[in-house]
Amino acid sequence: MSLALPSAAPRTLPWLTEARATLTREITIVDEFGVRRPIAIPAERPLTVYVDKRELVTLMTLGAMPELLVLGYLRNQRLIEQVDEIESITVDWDVAAAAVKTRSGISDIESRTARRVVTTGCGQGTVFGELMGHLGGVQLPNAQNARIRQGTLVGMLELMRQQNSIHRKAGSVHGCALFRGAEMLMFVEDVGRHNAIDTIAGWMALHGVTGEDKTFYTTGRLTSEMVMKSAQMGVPIIVSRNGVTAMGHELATQLGMTLFGRASNRHFLCYTGFERFDSEPEPQRAAVHVVSA
Repeated sequence: MSLALPSAAPRTLPWLTEARATLTREITIVDEFGVRRPIAIPAERPLTVYVDKRELVTLMTLGAMPELLVLGYLRNQRLIEQVDEIESITVDWDVAAAAVKTRSGISDIESRTARRVVTTGCGQGTVFGELMGHLGGVQLPNAQNARIRQGTLVGMLELMRQQNSIHRKAGSVHGCALFRGAEMLMFVEDVGRHNAIDTIAGWMALHGVTGEDKTFYTTGRLTSEMVMKSAQMGVPIIVSRNGVTAMGHELATQLGMTLFGRASNRHFLCYTGFERFDSEPEPQRAAVHVVSA
């Protein structure tokens, strides 16, 4: 997938390792027919994040793109504003740790990370409590600059259906993707949808990709955490294969975001932000009534 990055002033990008881990491992099971056979399962593992030698959090992850996961986590937690605040991110799977070195430290990090809200995220989901107070400053593009056609949405769903994925092979993971129109720019899977969206946020931050003309796709449900993170990435349209929680719906309405849920094949529900959606309704199928003899 090619992406023409926006022109911008030169940035000082962080140095990142390219630590990779085996994403699945093979085990032996006995199925309902009494047959013993091998299958693949996701290889979940802990990754403890240290910022300037201070332990911050332990994330449970597949480890597909751990450096981007850490970068996106710091960005979505509003611990950093710009990617050039980070000098390096070093991941070492031998000790299951990610060492983040900043250029000037993170001001008041102790108090900013003291209060956490445990979320519904799979694996381990936490949101630092002060994030809710930052939402008033989130500015999303208006409906004229961020729209989606029904045909584009259906094309996205078909592309996701055809995606060669860990979930198809081993199950038990969530997938997230970033689209520009019908073009997929980034796809990642992890044990938790919050990890997957943080990885995409890290990729966007590293490459200077903005969100105003993008659509975010997830296989997971749209909770307040997922809506909040998408808003912080500047992506105003979210599509989920799953449903929407009441708090996710309320937050999206407050921020003027467009949410699609229960989206699979040609089916979907648009929950909020109808003004961004260019509907191209399919003809409703007439109900078939069977009359008993």
